[in-house]
Amino acid sequence: MTAPPRRVTQRDIARMAGVSQATVSLVLNNRTDADVRIAPETRDRVLRVIAETGYAADPVARRLASRFNRIIGVFTYEPAFPSGSRDFFHPFLLGIEEYAESVGCDLLLFTSAPVIDGRRRIFHQDNRLRLADGCILLGREIDGAELDRLNRDGYPYVAVGRRDDAGGPVPYVGADYASAVAQLVEVALRHGHRRLTYVSTGTTAESSEDRRRGFHAAAATAESAGQMSALATEADTTIDTLLADGTTVAFVEDFATAVALESATRRRGLTVPGDLSIVTLGDPTVPVPTDITFTGFRIPREEMGRQSVEVLTGVIDGSADGVQQRLLPCELVEGITLGTPDPAVDRR
Repeated sequence: MTAPPRRVTQRDIARMAGVSQATVSLVLNNRTDADVRIAPETRDRVLRVIAETGYAADPVARRLASRFNRIIGVFTYEPAFPSGSRDFFHPFLLGIEEYAESVGCDLLLFTSAPVIDGRRRIFHQDNRLRLADGCILLGREIDGAELDRLNRDGYPYVAVGRRDDAGGPVPYVGADYASAVAQLVEVALRHGHRRLTYVSTGTTAESSEDRRRGFHAAAATAESAGQMSALATEADTTIDTLLADGTTVAFVEDFATAVALESATRRRGLTVPGDLSIVTLGDPTVPVPTDITFTGFRIPREEMGRQSVEVLTGVIDGSADGVQQRLLPCELVEGITLGTPDPAVDRR
């Protein structure tokens, strides 16, 4: 089955006509103000490319063009470009940029927010939210009090990731972690695992709660389904606990911790998955060097970025039907770290 052809965008029109994307936007919106001067031959060239390509403006873009600045804000609670997290945020930003471009919107990254108590804050003396028609919120943990204020102020926003109610329902586009983890537990049970342990980061973020909820719901039929908190720096201690408990498969919330556990297992002369299976519950949040393909799932980060802008444009132009809350499926990864436990080995 061949993929459908990619839709022609304003960026494509600009490239083929040899003009800026802003010029294409002005031509499409038929701007003839005194302060906007486009040479007739330039306008004709843009119109000719539009006709030749069959370009059709996105209806969302048309709605936004008539009433708004077409500027979408992006606020990240953690720095978006540090070397340690660029691999995690980058796909979200790619998806956001792609959809914003398709509807003719510019992006405004809010970078002036001060850090208070170790976290960036949206609201401060010089906050500039109103420069944008609405805002996308990115962060592993988003402050509930600020979401409550956004709700009370009626400012258009969408959170990337599921968020609990904050003075009312929160519009979001998230990943369905609970279902993804439950599916992995079911796969482990089919492999014969009966002693399962969830290795948590200990955070209270909604994404962590969803993962834990999916694990405990699906592991109800296991002989033993425990939980413990651990960090990558505690790998040797964690392995001691897992082996002493007789655990045959560990479901590890943090990817870096999973890599450290695999290394600690090998240092003992044991193997993964021969002596211990390890399942990861998401993508790395920091660069972690490893050649191992872990069994787990991938988070649809680019699609979450795209759909967050789609939802936000509906909030901005009033076309959204109620508060939009979307959970997107994760893609399971059939790696090499989940095997079948040897029933002859007593791990307790």
